[in-house]
Amino acid sequence: MDHDQQQASNAITVVISGMALAHSRLTAQGQISVPLKVRQRLGVGPGAVIEWDEDGGHVVVRKAGRYSSEDIHRALFFAAPAPRTTADLTEGIRRHMRKRHARG
Repeated sequence: MDHDQQQASNAITVVISGMALAHSRLTAQGQISVPLKVRQRLGVGPGAVIEWDEDGGHVVVRKAGRYSSEDIHRALFFAAPAPRTTADLTEGIRRHMRKRHARG
């Protein structure tokens, strides 16, 4: 593999919402520069900590300590909950309220 092919294979593409937002090239020391658009999108600056995670075959880069509700749900519940209708949810609330406010 020549030098140009090796550099091309070391390129990192940041993907947000299915589109490539930016590209970075990996140095021989394993370092990358985070492109301006990505830094702005993550809200990070000098000295900020970012974390790398794997999600279904994709590598996710995010500001350290910032998780979506979906990330938290996946960490707590391994299986997806059964889908419920609005009527199911309304009935569940009614049962709870009757039980909570029952007299006697």
